[in-house]
Amino acid sequence: MQVGLKIWRYDASTGDRALREYEIDAPEEATLLDCLDIVKDRHDGTLAYRKSCRMMICGSCGMRMDGGAVLACKVRMYDVAQAGHVPVISAMGNLPVVKDLVVDMEPFWAKMRAVEPYLQPRYDQAQERENLVPPERMEVIHKESLCINCGCCVSECNSMESDPDFLGPAALAKGMRFVGDPRDGATVERLERYSEAHGIWDCTRCYFCNERCPKGVDPRDAIAKLGAEAMKNGIDRDMGAKHAKWFVTSAKTTGWLRETELVPKTQGVVKAIKEIKFAMSLLPKGKVPPPFPPHVAAEVGESRALFDLVKEQGRDGALGIVQGEKALGRVEEHRETQADGHRDPYGPGSAPRPYLPDEEPQPSGAPAQ
Repeated sequence: MQVGLKIWRYDASTGDRALREYEIDAPEEATLLDCLDIVKDRHDGTLAYRKSCRMMICGSCGMRMDGGAVLACKVRMYDVAQAGHVPVISAMGNLPVVKDLVVDMEPFWAKMRAVEPYLQPRYDQAQERENLVPPERMEVIHKESLCINCGCCVSECNSMESDPDFLGPAALAKGMRFVGDPRDGATVERLERYSEAHGIWDCTRCYFCNERCPKGVDPRDAIAKLGAEAMKNGIDRDMGAKHAKWFVTSAKTTGWLRETELVPKTQGVVKAIKEIKFAMSLLPKGKVPPPFPPHVAAEVGESRALFDLVKEQGRDGALGIVQGEKALGRVEEHRETQADGHRDPYGPGSAPRPYLPDEEPQPSGAPAQ
């Protein structure tokens, strides 16, 4: 098949940047990585990119295709070529470009080291035998354990773009992998550190990291679990934590979000007084409902009962989010099975569909091959 590629070439030593177009012949089963190999082997040996395993395990070949981060070894080019589309290939975002499609991963690894991504064993229950953990206890961190450190989520993170010091989705997902591990003895210390400036509460909840993760890790969900665990352990000094805490309190008591109380409960009374002028400008637009009497939902008892039930079952914190993930997983599994009988065993996006070229029709009466 004929495949067209537009590749951003970059030389960090000179700062030269140019968009080069290539037209190649590739087999129908070729991936984006295969096509880059063909460009390098037959057309331009100076093209620089990373690769290793070629089977979506090592995470080396992360790059952008048409502005979105992908693993080059996962992207099949057949449909792209058939549509006549010429994709633009560039280096990942939020990381310094070294050459062409190669980025400097040191900032990525620095943030990984900052979350201390290794087990700190508990010693409160000294035992000579191995510390065995039931499988259901490890389900809390099942998705986080799938991370291959490719950096695709970091590439698309809006918070890191505006604040390079933000720990980022990959590092925080790795942090949740150990916060949720029942064998780890530094849970509170980790949550305290992750709740500091540039941590959990700096996430803008854009969900681009979930969308671009090639392994179904869903880093934003991991960050939500960390926030839930932090509040469960009373670590709620950050303004973001106070904001989330008031959401829960408001929904539990009245069934609605009480906006007029959100600012004083989140930022404090003094800050709320300073914002009175701004609030008055919103009043004519109907954006400031009267605080009294509070508007209570018709069946607010159900909201309160749900809150109490979660507490009674011990599903507050990350466990509540895990329960929701399971429910959504069952819905997605049913939808995919109904659609074409296919489902990814480790979550959406964890495994590509195999390449199946169209079968040529057999002549009438010919034996099947």
